[in-house]
Amino acid sequence: MAQNSGRLDMTICDFVANSIFGEEILLSRFQGKVLLIVNTASKCGFTPQYAGLQQLHSEFSPRGFSVLGFPCNQFGQQEPAAPKEIQQYCLSTFSVTFPLFDKIAVNGRNAHPLFEFLKKSKPGLLGIEAVKWNFTKFLVDRNGIVAKRFGPLTRPAAMKADIEKLLAD
Repeated sequence: MAQNSGRLDMTICDFVANSIFGEEILLSRFQGKVLLIVNTASKCGFTPQYAGLQQLHSEFSPRGFSVLGFPCNQFGQQEPAAPKEIQQYCLSTFSVTFPLFDKIAVNGRNAHPLFEFLKKSKPGLLGIEAVKWNFTKFLVDRNGIVAKRFGPLTRPAAMKADIEKLLAD
């Protein structure tokens, strides 16, 4: 994993994460794509957003877009399942085909370096870096730079114009 994840001269391509199947993935694999990176949970009131995320992924992936889902159990213990169960749930309930990663922490001492970078790049309301809840979304441009941050209440369809703009650039 990238060291010094607080450096803003980095991009998401400098990070590594494990897939939901445990395979190490260099995020440089997504270089040149517009990304929506989301911390997810299967037992949350926002879980139906998986359907909207999949819709965005299906609609825009032919143009160089991908959603990346990062399950997280830090908020109300709403992602208690093992990785294989998470993957199966997302596939059978929401037909998710976008990449899912292993369960991570997004806040605190054990936060994944990617999320440390995302939070520093685009702090939330009032400059607060911490992720407030499940389904916080970070929109990343083709150069791996965080362009925008969306809170859990923002529905995936509401991000279409922002995604279109980055795909057009």
